[in-house]
Amino acid sequence: MKEGRKGMERSVDDRYTQWKSLVPVLYDWLANHNLVWPSLSCRWGPQLEQATYKNRQRLYLSEQTDGSVPNTLVIANCEVVKPRVAAAEHISQFNEEARSPFVKKFKTIIHPGEVNRIRELPQNSKIVATHTDSPDVLIWDVEAQPNRHAVLGAADSRPDLILTGHQDNAEFALAMCPTEPYVLSGGKDQSVVLWSVQDHVSALAAEPGSAKSTASGGANSKNASKSGGNGDKPLESPSIGARGKYLGHEDTVEDVQFCPSSAQEFCSVGDDSCLILWDARSGSTPAVKVEKAHNADIHCVDWNPHDVNLILTGYLYLYIYSLIGH
Repeated sequence: MKEGRKGMERSVDDRYTQWKSLVPVLYDWLANHNLVWPSLSCRWGPQLEQATYKNRQRLYLSEQTDGSVPNTLVIANCEVVKPRVAAAEHISQFNEEARSPFVKKFKTIIHPGEVNRIRELPQNSKIVATHTDSPDVLIWDVEAQPNRHAVLGAADSRPDLILTGHQDNAEFALAMCPTEPYVLSGGKDQSVVLWSVQDHVSALAAEPGSAKSTASGGANSKNASKSGGNGDKPLESPSIGARGKYLGHEDTVEDVQFCPSSAQEFCSVGDDSCLILWDARSGSTPAVKVEKAHNADIHCVDWNPHDVNLILTGYLYLYIYSLIGH
């Protein structure tokens, strides 16, 4: 048993060494940045600057700690070298333990719990949503949030908005709509929940430079903030309820995704091995349900942005489903 494990480790090391030797052939440019803590989620943000030889890009990543310091959501700026600029000898050798000069931490948010998922809002580049081990979705304005120092005992940062509606933990399934400021989530309560960020009383989801709203965008909007005068407790985050809750799964919902061209159509997969397509215009029941889309738990789903008739699902293997004929 031990010999087999050692052989497997050697095989992994050999493949890594082979890959490392091929870096100059495979990539036009590569930068590695060693982290102190593992990261459960990492996402590109907007492009911040375009220069002659490199671009500056926003980067979001999480830090899952061991409890000695708080879990964090990190906002970083990354310099990405343009094609045909870097010399092969510059990327052929790198130190796995080093930190890259191309990645610079911009801000740290002390997150209430570990960050399982990060998703950015297409309609406003400064807004991101996170999933943790709770029923709520947390919304953050990364520009407005104060920069925090993650030390033991530090209070959690306060989300700019909390989306409520799940009855049990919603840890992983999270998506943002490409056409409207909508958020979609799935959880252990076997439900898919839909929100509109515009239902908040503020202009959190408004595009940069647009006028701020002074009225609530939805009847289910709830402002949970308390006064923050001298001697008062810290302000609580405002929260909004769901626009819709969709029931059809019989186990944990593991992933969700919007149709690239419609805010009313979305899909979900779960531990019940089902792929379900939803249309918010036709109620809270499935529009199409594919039973036993796999023979095991389904962990991920994606909707083809170039051909909306194609959906990709995955567990141990990947399947492609065509919507033509459904």
